[in-house]
Amino acid sequence: MDYSLRVNRKTIAETRHPDRNRQFEIINETKKYFEDSGQPIISVDSKKKELIGNFRNEGKAWTKIVNEVLAHDFRSQAIGVGCPFGIYELLTNLGTVIVGTSYDTPTALSKFSIST
Repeated sequence: MDYSLRVNRKTIAETRHPDRNRQFEIINETKKYFEDSGQPIISVDSKKKELIGNFRNEGKAWTKIVNEVLAHDFRSQAIGVGCPFGIYELLTNLGTVIVGTSYDTPTALSKFSIST
């Protein structure tokens, strides 16, 4: 028998839509319109949700002692969930990162006022 423990492998590519590039052309046209009229151009992005609490993370730090953390990352032991959102204004080259507690980007961002 040739059985062994295996995982899925992503090898099958879907065919591309004939108008795939049109979405990006529309975004660039809209960006150019706002840029020419001096209006702000805002880019919003969110990242992976992180449990807040005494959990292991992927970062490294120079330190004299080892930071002891919980052996398992259970949601029930978390203080909360941090949802980082980035807001970037292209014309002024200014950005901000907000760590919210909602999985819903518009809900989390509606609580903040951004001014340039």
